[in-house]
Amino acid sequence: MKNNKIITIISAIVLALFALLTLYLSSSVIFDWFGIRAKEGNYVLFIVWANFISSILYLIAVYGFIKRTKWTFWVLIAALVILIVAFIALQFYVNNGGIYEEKTIKAMIFRMLLTLAFSLIALLKFNKLLWGKQSF
Repeated sequence: MKNNKIITIISAIVLALFALLTLYLSSSVIFDWFGIRAKEGNYVLFIVWANFISSILYLIAVYGFIKRTKWTFWVLIAALVILIVAFIALQFYVNNGGIYEEKTIKAMIFRMLLTLAFSLIALLKFNKLLWGKQSF
């Protein structure tokens, strides 16, 4: 039981830090806070918006981790779907000659994998119907 709490708390903390960092960086580009927009180079605005929306969903998921709710999984899946759709759109954008930074593709792959990992943690920890009354 203690290991379950530790994993849940660590997941919530890491996700909260990631969410706040994502929220700060994406909103800085969208609203041009502190001149960050100029420092970002060739950013793709719809990717920045997808990250911004995902960061809000991450914060909601942090609350779900703290409260140990089964809907946490679905919030993270929604964020993952947004990221996947944005990534597919990015591929079309790139193939049609759109200007972008190479780091954008790497960051999106990392973000999708991290979101998937947190989704699986939420599924394994909080979905009692799937795993019975005992969570892993």
